[in-house]
Amino acid sequence: MTSISADKKKKGGGKIRLWAVLFWLLVWQGASMAIGQEILLVSPVSVIKKLFELIPTGEFWSSILFSAARILGGFLLAAGLGALLAALAAKSKRAEELLAPAVLTIKAVPVASFIILVLIWISSRNLSVCISFLMVFPVIYTNTLNGIRRTDRELLEMAGVFRMSSWAKLWYIYIPQVMPYFRAGCSVGLGLCWKAGTAAEVIGIPDHSIGEKLYNAKVYLNTSELFAWTLVIVLASLLFEKIFLAVLDGLTAKLERM
Repeated sequence: MTSISADKKKKGGGKIRLWAVLFWLLVWQGASMAIGQEILLVSPVSVIKKLFELIPTGEFWSSILFSAARILGGFLLAAGLGALLAALAAKSKRAEELLAPAVLTIKAVPVASFIILVLIWISSRNLSVCISFLMVFPVIYTNTLNGIRRTDRELLEMAGVFRMSSWAKLWYIYIPQVMPYFRAGCSVGLGLCWKAGTAAEVIGIPDHSIGEKLYNAKVYLNTSELFAWTLVIVLASLLFEKIFLAVLDGLTAKLERM
């Protein structure tokens, strides 16, 4: 897995345009009308209608809270541990060599294999925590490690000349230099954790989870509800990404002003 740097983003390249969204909704509606069988391809109108039927129910919100708490818990654990171990690996070659096989294995093993293996050891209720952690950890670790290694050498030499303390170097040099890499890793990781976490729930089927709702919708061929819950996952992923990155950007701005 290669490092993902914020510097490589093209200006405006990641923005979603309303006209593009409307275009694909029209394509979706047209395809649904052409097929004429909503059990095969439900229309976007039916999906939105079903979503508004689900929103007022307490079960809808309890499922979102259940899954979000576990999926985001796995993400935060991976972000914290990934950054700490990356710092350790950057400082110690032996630590990097020790961690390399584990990181490579996590990146190579399919998500489905991890889900089945983890289900042997832990209950399905906490499965999404573990799977989210495993999917996000290599991204954060790799990105943070590359960010540390690309820290401006001239700034470090200047810090040595002025005999800056290790804490001062961390606060004023390493964190500002590494933050774009860490942020980019978090942006990718937030999408991965929702995909992997809900996939784990579909297989483990813990009670009161989004995965359980997806599974039941598939079993009962309730295509509109299946699409509605899928839309919920997409919106939740986007919302939490925006919130987390906004908080991260706010902390970065405060660091720059200090």
